[in-house]
Amino acid sequence: MTEQFLEEIKRELINGYSKKRHPFRYFALATISGDRPRQRKVVLRKLLDDLTILFYTDERSKKVSNIEDNQNVSALFYHPKKLMQVRLDGKAEIVKNQGELDRFWGNIQDSSKKDYITERAPGTTIKNPDNVEYLENENHFCAIKIVPDSIEYLRLKRPNHLRVLFNKTDNKWVGEFMVP
Repeated sequence: MTEQFLEEIKRELINGYSKKRHPFRYFALATISGDRPRQRKVVLRKLLDDLTILFYTDERSKKVSNIEDNQNVSALFYHPKKLMQVRLDGKAEIVKNQGELDRFWGNIQDSSKKDYITERAPGTTIKNPDNVEYLENENHFCAIKIVPDSIEYLRLKRPNHLRVLFNKTDNKWVGEFMVP
């Protein structure tokens, strides 16, 4: 009975990376830094068959070092028109396969590649934002996969809100309704 909600999650995540204005395109990523959570918005780039999601970043960013220290992450998506929230909790994996990285890099528009070729690392203080310097023959592109082990669906609606928790057991998603 919960399968239809898992299918809806899949559709919305696919729309998130395939439709530029879809609200799932940008999601909140939470990592752990020491004993504190850290959140930021990232861009959904792909949904894999097993519900693994993919995003890109600069390999020098704090989120990468956070993930290297603690792979536990949470991704939060919200669709304001549908009043739907989806949270994926799982492990982040930094993509190391160079062929895979080259394929992802080749799909990025040239105008967006500048996000990964700054001379200085993201978060470095500078005197003037107009004077960012760029590298010519190298990049700091990084791809990260989030392999979820639980997914929570919340739909705000009347007369009753709807909440479903999916847990991955033996490579199969099992859902159960929850009190919203």
